[in-house]
Order: sequence, then structure tokens, then C-alpha cells
Amino acid sequence: MTTTRFAPSPTGYIHVGNLRTALMNFLIARKQGGTFILRIDDTDQERSKQEFIDQIQRDLEWLGLTWDRIEYQSRRLDRYSDAADRLRDMGRFYECFETPAELDLKRKKQLNMGRPPVYDRAALELPEEEKTALRAARGGYWRFKLDHERIEWSDGILGPVSIDASSVSDPVLIRADGQVLYTLASVVDDTEMGVTDVVRGSDHVTNTATQIQIIRALGGAVPQFAHHSLLTGPQGEALSKRLGALSIKDLRAQGVEPMALLSLMARLGSSDPVELRGSVDELVEGFDITRFGAAPTKFDERDLFPLTARHLQTLELADVAEDIAALGVPDDQAARFWAVTRENITTRADLRAWWKMCRDGAEPVIDEEDRDFVAQAMALLPEPPFDEGTWAAWTAQVKEATGRKGRGLFMPLRKALTGQAHGPEMAQLMPLLQKVRARGSQ
Repeated sequence: MTTTRFAPSPTGYIHVGNLRTALMNFLIARKQGGTFILRIDDTDQERSKQEFIDQIQRDLEWLGLTWDRIEYQSRRLDRYSDAADRLRDMGRFYECFETPAELDLKRKKQLNMGRPPVYDRAALELPEEEKTALRAARGGYWRFKLDHERIEWSDGILGPVSIDASSVSDPVLIRADGQVLYTLASVVDDTEMGVTDVVRGSDHVTNTATQIQIIRALGGAVPQFAHHSLLTGPQGEALSKRLGALSIKDLRAQGVEPMALLSLMARLGSSDPVELRGSVDELVEGFDITRFGAAPTKFDERDLFPLTARHLQTLELADVAEDIAALGVPDDQAARFWAVTRENITTRADLRAWWKMCRDGAEPVIDEEDRDFVAQAMALLPEPPFDEGTWAAWTAQVKEATGRKGRGLFMPLRKALTGQAHGPEMAQLMPLLQKVRARGSQ
């Protein structure tokens, strides 16, 4: 059975980059009728927070990315310890003692000599008494000993990948303070949870190479890996410093609709055009990982708002009834209010301004050359409540009284009543207008 996972670290809010990974893994699992695991990478007890775990779940639920089960790496530390013992027993795990400053000095020397900055395995040459002294003085951390061979796999996006393990440092799997790092925890979990497909960012390619060797050393089955491109800003700039501002939580607060966000992220970076979808099931049906490329992918959050507006236009009254009721719109006017406003909003929050205008009247916009005309027209406007025939009857009367017609007739009246040059059909809007402030502006 196809099994995928999304493994966020609860040290902050998930952002669009995380979402891309989550969505691809989710869609693969759902398309194959498989299992999607939410795996919380909370081995860093100092930085992991329950508030972030809660928000990760709220964000995914809001998006409709439901998981089949949830796992916590902090509850599986014994499994990682067992794996570490097995690697020690087979001579693939060794203790090191260099400080960060010492490692940095080694890297600089190697670079100055024109050599790749790869760990020199000096710890393997230390006599036991020196190890004991260093362990007591500063503590030791543990590296996996790579076989110096080519590591190859067929990537679901990148195609054939080949990495020379001798060009890569032996990865640190356990820190001096005992914290199990991502590489070991992920390998153990993927192996024991039967993960068959792993989609993640292209910045993990080298990490994947080392993980493949660890998986094989532990006797596990290597998943099908696919590495999607990294997101950049609209001008190709790095997003890394802005990702906090592009959290799912903040985009939701700005009024972005889930299907707008999912529709964009499900196609961004692929050879297919972005198309607004009406449901997660439609996204599943149209998803194909092989359609994605390796080139950096431009992301512009402004693209989310036209998609949000288009999505809102597809909604029925029942889909927005709670939002409309919360504004104080009477039940008997809710259907008309939604019909009038649905094509004139970008986010649900825009409904508030439309209802305020209907209830309290708009600040009139009257050009100087139209002032006398609008005053004459307002004198002919009956008192509310208005009905669907009010606009036609009133403008016909104004036309006859003033001789104006076409745009010269209708536009000044629209701007006087709504304060805007564009908007809903006035015949449909008039029955919602409870107050006309332009009367008092003459």
C-alpha cells in the first residue's frame, strides 16, 4: 500500500514551502488509495511547542488535508536508540569530539587546499583513553560512517540522481546532548512505518543520498524519492526571510480561501496551468508528480487573491450564510445580499464594507460638474424601502427631468449612491439600500 508522510517540526508555523511538501505527499496517498501520516518532528524538546503542534493541525484541517494517523517522534526515542545500537554493532556509527570551531577550521583549511570540505574521520584514529578524556570534558556526538561509493536512485522529479558518497561528510545523527537528529529519526520512522513515497524539497537531495545508505544498513526498503523545486519570490529572490510572513495562519487571516491556495500550490512549478478547483477530490484526480520540474519556482502571494475571488463566486448562499448572518444582515435579505456582492468581493472580509454601505449609506462621490444634476435627481428619489423597480423608474424620471442619458445619467447617480464607479447592478442593489447619504450632501 502507498504510504506517505508529512513531517513538520513544531518550532514555528507551517508556511507555503511546507504546504507544497504536505500537499504533494497527501495527493499521492489519496490518488493511490493509500495512507497519509502526519508525523510531528518534535525531537528538539527545547524548541518544539504545543501551540505550534495545535496550529499545524488547525492549518491542515482548514485546508482539508486530513491525515490517517498522527505520530510523534518524541514518543519513539527508544526506537531511535535501538537503531543507533545496531549501527554501532555493525561498525557504522562512531563517536566524534570536535567543537564547531574546530570543524570550521578544518573546513577552511580544506577549502584553501582546493579540497571539498568533507569530515576527515579523525575521530576514528583516536585512542580509547583520549576518547574517554574528551567524552568527560566536552561530550561526544555520533556520525554514520558512509561507504565511499556512488549512491544512485531514480527521482520522481529530477530523474536519475548519482552522488559520490566520498564527497559528502559522514552525517551527524546524534548530538552531544543526546538529541536525535532528523536524518536518523526519519530513516527509522520511514522504515518502520512502511513509507513508500517521500516528496520533499530539492535542498534535501544530499541528505537523501546519506539516508539511502542508512536505510540499507538497517535492512529497510528504500522509498521512492521525489524532490520538488524550491520557491522563490516573484523576482527570483530567496523566500527564506519571508516565509514567516507567508505562514498558512497569516494567509488565512488575510482572507485567502483554502481551495485558492491548494489550487495554486497543486500546479505551481509544473508544466500544467494553474486552474481553480472546486474540491480536494478534483485536485487528487488531476495530480501527476511527473509533471513537475526542477527549476526554482516563482511564488507571488498576490496570485492567491484573484483565485480567492473566483472561488467565492462559485459558492452558494449556504456556504457563506454564517458570515452574512454575523454581519447582521436580516435573513430575508441574505440571498439578495449574496447575489449582489458575490462578484464584487475579493475576500469574505469585503462583505462587511458592502453591508455597512447598505445599512448606513455610502459617502457620496459627486464631481463638481454633476453637483446640480445629482441634487435634482435626489429630490426625485423616493424614500426607502426601495424595490427592484425603483432604479429603472427613478432614472427614467431623472432622464425626463434633466435630459441626461447613458453614462452621463447613470454614472453620477451610481457614484452618489454607492461612492464607487463600479459595482453590482443598481436595480439589484437598490432594495438593500436602507439609507441614502447623498440627500444630505446637497
